[in-house]
Amino acid sequence: MTKLAKRILTTLAFLIGARLLLTYGVAPLLDRLLNRVQRQEKRKVREETAVFHNQLFIADLHSDPFLWKRNLRKRHRYGHIDLPRLIEGNVALQTVGVAAKIPWGLNFESNPGRSDMLAALVVAQGKPLRTWHSQYQRALYHAEQLQTLIAQEPDILMLIRSREDLDALVARRQKRPITTGFLLGLEGVHALEGKLANLDGLYAAGFRLLGLTHFFDNEAGGSAHGRDKGGLTSFGRDLIQAAEAKGLTIDLAHASEKLIDDVIAVSTRPLIVSHTGVHGTFDSPRNLSDRHVKLIAESGGLIGIALFEMAV
Repeated sequence: MTKLAKRILTTLAFLIGARLLLTYGVAPLLDRLLNRVQRQEKRKVREETAVFHNQLFIADLHSDPFLWKRNLRKRHRYGHIDLPRLIEGNVALQTVGVAAKIPWGLNFESNPGRSDMLAALVVAQGKPLRTWHSQYQRALYHAEQLQTLIAQEPDILMLIRSREDLDALVARRQKRPITTGFLLGLEGVHALEGKLANLDGLYAAGFRLLGLTHFFDNEAGGSAHGRDKGGLTSFGRDLIQAAEAKGLTIDLAHASEKLIDDVIAVSTRPLIVSHTGVHGTFDSPRNLSDRHVKLIAESGGLIGIALFEMAV
């Protein structure tokens, strides 16, 4: 069977599946099931604690709300974020992580990169045809969704693309404390589809954090959850040089140990790990060694501790 015939059959299968999912509401049901929020008894917060909390500049370095077709302007009892909860939590800066591909059978130990679970989700939720087979277009569409959200609430939302934007966010919050800035980050440069030129398109769309890998090895290097877990490739070296020239920040979340070593050796700018844990707390393939914690700190970088089971 030719590649074209396979693609046509795959597209037909997706269309049929999408029709069933949309008709019977399976996709929204999956959203509720997979993105549940743990319910706890509401506790009374002391007044001095509330005052202190409201004086903080709170930054959440990872969420992926645009994977799902959800109105973020309304409150939900599931999912990571929405605007009402961001305002109540006094969140000043919210990173939006963009995953362009996730393999079937997702696990923390070893994933091949051949399959694409997100393809079914993209089709099922009625996303544009251009995103069905293109990881690059999926990433651009996430950026478009964020831009639409900001355009709907321009008085309280803004996109952060530079240090000047961050300064402007701080100034705006002085006058209107419910203002939130959004920062776009890529989870895995497989979304570039092997083309360094696609970095220009992502930069123009507002991406400023560049996560090299996600749950599988790609053209740039090894994932902590990949098969080979290798280091930086020649494509990866060229990519880091191009990214740093643009002022993009490299995000080492999900990177293999060898990849982290290689990136630290060649990078010239501060590095971040947006969402992770540390081996001292929990010995997970997802987490950082003490050595890497120190090296990232020495780069002038930042480590965000994620609050999920395999991290903490």
